[in-house]
Amino acid sequence: MLHVLTWSIFFLLPFLVEQGYGGRGPRSAQAENFLYLNSLTNIFWVILFYANTRLLIPRFLYQRKFAGYLLLQLLLFAGILLVHRLLFGIFLADLSFSVYRSALYNAVPFVCILMAAIAFRSVSDKIRSDRLASEQQQENLKTELAFLRSQINPHFFLNVLNNTVALARMKSDALEPTLLKLAALVKYMFYETDEEKVLLKRELEYLKGYIDLQQQRIGDRLRLDIDLNPTEDWHHIEPMLLIPFVENAFKHGTGLIAEPAIHISLTTQGNRLHYCVKNKFASGDASNESGSGIELANVKRRLELLYGDTHQLHIRRSDGWFTVHLDLTLRT
Repeated sequence: MLHVLTWSIFFLLPFLVEQGYGGRGPRSAQAENFLYLNSLTNIFWVILFYANTRLLIPRFLYQRKFAGYLLLQLLLFAGILLVHRLLFGIFLADLSFSVYRSALYNAVPFVCILMAAIAFRSVSDKIRSDRLASEQQQENLKTELAFLRSQINPHFFLNVLNNTVALARMKSDALEPTLLKLAALVKYMFYETDEEKVLLKRELEYLKGYIDLQQQRIGDRLRLDIDLNPTEDWHHIEPMLLIPFVENAFKHGTGLIAEPAIHISLTTQGNRLHYCVKNKFASGDASNESGSGIELANVKRRLELLYGDTHQLHIRRSDGWFTVHLDLTLRT
């Protein structure tokens, strides 16, 4: 539609100019013939434009065949002059034709159309290449996110299986409900996390199920403070994004510690999510201090890819506590 509109204006412009400057009186036959001559000549400017954008520029200019391209343009210009001479003889037979005046008359539109064709093709190719690069970047992003998420899932799965093995060895009555919870978690992990986003409510159910399984394994010696009651739970979030911080807390906060304690809280204000995970740690546990390991390294990378500047992640060690604060804007 843009092409049609542009060429329509291009064809109508001589008539509009003629109406503006000489349309007050009757138009002479010679002036009318000149308008017809110019209108038919314009058809060759259209052919010149698309011959360059579709064929000559990609095959010659892009291939750096400048001499061949220049020669073709000269041949095209000579062909246009020849056709212009034939049309001139039809519409203005009583006037003498001058090749020199015709060349001067047609040189300006020829050069303008040629420059417009080069500019149009260059800009179009740049836009197309930028779009393809953006699509490729998005595909690479999805691939990287899927890879990072796949690294997290097996680690969690192995942890939970170890928990059920411990219950089986103790022949605990909690084994059956634990296996049911594990089945629910595995179903969520393998069948629902393929989506780009899940309901925050479902992600928190998964998180609570994991915490329940861990608490069953550790028992009453762990002081656990959980507050996962957001104001709005209808938000969407990327799956498996919150669990690595909790995994890290249980991994480093329930070992050889006299009074292990973990505090987990999550709140929402509008589309802003505030998440905090704290755990006590052993004095010689440097990995918890630095946040190293596959869990936190992966989730940091995922946050950078998914949220960029719209999230803040603060990890600190102070007074025997390892604390993670995450604030991010949930996209609707």
